[in-house]
Amino acid sequence: VQLQASGGGLVQTGGSLRLSCAFSGLPFRRYHMGWFRQAPGKEREFTAVITWSGGSTYYADSVKGRFTISRDNAKNTVYLQMNSLKPEDTAVYYCAADFRYDNAWSTVPHEYDYWGQGTQVTVSS
Repeated sequence: VQLQASGGGLVQTGGSLRLSCAFSGLPFRRYHMGWFRQAPGKEREFTAVITWSGGSTYYADSVKGRFTISRDNAKNTVYLQMNSLKPEDTAVYYCAADFRYDNAWSTVPHEYDYWGQGTQVTVSS
């Protein structure tokens, strides 16, 4: 399985970015997809998750109302639209895949089966 994240970059406070994560190697539809982020000196933290069908999403309180996770099962891709970015959003963003038989989702990194390589997002003040 390969997850290839892209779309990071440098943006000013209040700006927007859209991250993409291309999934290959196994049936994409069987996986819930999550985004996590890790700032320097901090632990990796949950950001957003979308169930395999796209029917449910869940966000960390810190990004709720500003970020939107979505997926295109025909393109085997998950997205994270980030609006109203703040300097505290600066981090390496990782996509991850979680195989589930049900619609329960996880916010815990070690419960995810596969990880992408990360893409850097830097928000300047």
